[in-house]
Amino acid sequence: MYKRITVKIGSNVLTRRDGTLDFTRMSAIVDQVAALRHAGIEVVVISSGAVASGRSELRRSTDAAGLDDVSARQLFSAVGQAKLINRYFELFRDHNMVCGQVLTTKENLATRRHYLNQQHCIAVMMHSGVVPIVNENDTVSVTELMFTDNDELSGLIATMTNSDALIILSNIDGIYTGDPALPESELIAIVEPGADLSEHIASTRSSMGRGGMTTKYRIARKVATEGIAVVIANGKRDGVLTGLLLSDTSTPPHTLFKPADTRVSGMRKWIAHSDTFAKGALHVDAGAAAAVRSGGNSLLAVGLTAVEGDFDRDDIVSVIAPDGSTVAWGRTAYSADEAREAAGRPGMAPLIHADYLYVDENDLFRDR
Repeated sequence: MYKRITVKIGSNVLTRRDGTLDFTRMSAIVDQVAALRHAGIEVVVISSGAVASGRSELRRSTDAAGLDDVSARQLFSAVGQAKLINRYFELFRDHNMVCGQVLTTKENLATRRHYLNQQHCIAVMMHSGVVPIVNENDTVSVTELMFTDNDELSGLIATMTNSDALIILSNIDGIYTGDPALPESELIAIVEPGADLSEHIASTRSSMGRGGMTTKYRIARKVATEGIAVVIANGKRDGVLTGLLLSDTSTPPHTLFKPADTRVSGMRKWIAHSDTFAKGALHVDAGAAAAVRSGGNSLLAVGLTAVEGDFDRDDIVSVIAPDGSTVAWGRTAYSADEAREAAGRPGMAPLIHADYLYVDENDLFRDR
């Protein structure tokens, strides 16, 4: 049995077709989280629904009309987040449990210090028996400051909290071999480590959230590579969480990404989910790109051909091959100006040490 899980609840799970908050579904999910807690499983909740909740609350308000997309999102989130967390608080109190709100942004997690502060906050809450309810702070997260969606955030939180499993609840049972609406399409029940399902993934997005199955698949693959099981299941199904985690007989239909047999350091977990935090780019020659791709090698200044952006030491940067593809990203030991001065010079300290490099879709996370 898992000892700690992260549960991501999508907007389509928490809202009705008319966009209003589905209090009945919220209550059912809280009941299940309480049952998991009583069974000895720690739960971190990533909850969408704030923007949808605020939108439905203000739909009759003329003050919300005519706003641009960013302003409307900020307004809906400010109103909806209060409504959402208050409902969660009341529902958990019915089980003699306490929940707490954690609002975060990309900027809160882009530096190692802020990441550790966020990690400590959630750890203290769980140690005190408080259920963390995490969501992106859409009142200040706009455009480039936003996560792709809460799927991306849930992957980062699952690794941050050393969860045994990430459960992504959507309005679909999992990943299918084709269009789920077609009778010939079959649910893919188990995904082995490293398996490629890209041919089955449709680039579609949900009607309420920002993401879709493409993002869920990308995050599920990455998190599973780090040794965490990932389940995509239908949050609209009654008893889905307890069925998945507590049932000894039949379980609800779902897609399970089996975890790789790896042990991942805390630093590398952070770097693995920091690709969208990159403050700049290091362009390298073919030899340096090949060395990084092969695994276990630091990025040396002798292979550096150009520096893009303005960044400081310890910032996250991308590593770009001559063909323009992203080889990796990592925590740089140089500022942008220092990297430009060191470019092409042999005998310099590594630009990025191997321990601080992440190569996507490559099993480089085994502790040495």
